[in-house]
Amino acid sequence: MTEPGHTQPQSPVAVTPPLPTRRNAELLLLCFAAVITTVALLIVEANQEQGVTLDLIGYTTAYLALFVAAHLAIRRFAAYADPLLLPIVAVLNGLGLVMIHRLDLAASIDDATSKPTANQQMLWTLVGVLGFSLVVILLKDHRQLSRYGYVCGMAGLVLLVIPALLPRAFSEQNGAKIWIRFPGFSIQPAEFSKILLLIFFAAVLVNKRGLFTSAGKHVLGMNLPRPRDLAPLLVAWVASVGVMIFEKDLGTSLLLYASFLVIVYVATERVSWVVIGMALFAAGSVAAYYLFNHVQVRVQNWLDPFSDPEGSGYQMVQALFSFATGGIFGTGLGNGQPGTVPEASTDFIIAAISEELGLVGLAGVLMLYTILIIRGLRTALAVRDSFGKLLAAGLASTLAIQLFIVVGGVTKLIPLTGLTTPWLSYGGSSLLANYLLLAILVRISHNARRPIVSLAPNQPPLAAASTEVIQKA
Repeated sequence: MTEPGHTQPQSPVAVTPPLPTRRNAELLLLCFAAVITTVALLIVEANQEQGVTLDLIGYTTAYLALFVAAHLAIRRFAAYADPLLLPIVAVLNGLGLVMIHRLDLAASIDDATSKPTANQQMLWTLVGVLGFSLVVILLKDHRQLSRYGYVCGMAGLVLLVIPALLPRAFSEQNGAKIWIRFPGFSIQPAEFSKILLLIFFAAVLVNKRGLFTSAGKHVLGMNLPRPRDLAPLLVAWVASVGVMIFEKDLGTSLLLYASFLVIVYVATERVSWVVIGMALFAAGSVAAYYLFNHVQVRVQNWLDPFSDPEGSGYQMVQALFSFATGGIFGTGLGNGQPGTVPEASTDFIIAAISEELGLVGLAGVLMLYTILIIRGLRTALAVRDSFGKLLAAGLASTLAIQLFIVVGGVTKLIPLTGLTTPWLSYGGSSLLANYLLLAILVRISHNARRPIVSLAPNQPPLAAASTEVIQKA
């Protein structure tokens, strides 16, 4: 106690935050994810009358070791990160591996010479987790990415354009020019473009926020932007329509453009940008429908797939039968016929899961995605700098938009687009890109949850220094 009129001497105080105990919870959840994956794999093997082999034990051991290594990287270099992000992805990745292995068994019955794809997916999981760990270790602060915003934007556009310029033999598959083929393997550059362009969008909106918040005419309760400020929106629109026209990739076109609109709305809180953006995209989509045959085929299969059940509508018809067969509780892992759906391990893995796990199992998978997206949005709210807020919101929103496009297309809610389900579907490019996305989100989460350290009572907190706040228009 001090006497009235006297003040306590102020001396510098250094507060060292303790190591969070949430990492132990993360490790426990990762072990639980390994148990779920192992039990699911054993159920598939039992129902398919397969024996427990040393390879099966090796796969489960490698799976657990991979994610424990990723956990150790987070524990050492991002100790305050959200403890739910990595375990949720581990469960999704594990269920995807189990379902891909299940589809391999079904394919081997019909064709003894078919090559298993689960081994390749496990290899890509190794590459993805390694890339995740490297980003967590090397990216000390997510704000470093804002310095390279324009470089990321240019790199993202180049990766997006390359497949359109390559000959069809090196870029086209199933009618879409979205690949870059190398001897022995191929990549889908649009998966990496979405991350690079999100970094670019966030950096531009932070540096040029005045361009997007300038007041224009007030119409129908909305503050419309000035005509000269519409250039960024028009550039994004031209790029998305170009992807739809020249690469025949409806999913990437919609994903990139919708992600841009979400970030713009988060930064400006103006509905007018979204209304104008959606109007432009609708106009481009209508024009593409009347100009390009592949768009008409997609829309026709959406409206009435049974008009050509043995031709262009065959895939959608089989997917609908899979949903109907699964019912509420499913046929059980290993007891269904998911192999009857073409491309079941990639575009239609949701239909395969719904058939064998039913509506309850599919709802559980979607709930995992929902929790992951919510935790990403909570990270955006908690982080202290505007670039981190926009980037985290963009990354989480991209996952939400992609999930809606995939599930909506498979269930015939919207036209089918050809996107893959993050961490579930077979595909190395998608798996690696989404692990890199997760690593950036983990890094932002670490900075958002890290305790504020004060040097002295009258000094501002270190964690709050040199941060920006998004200004409302």
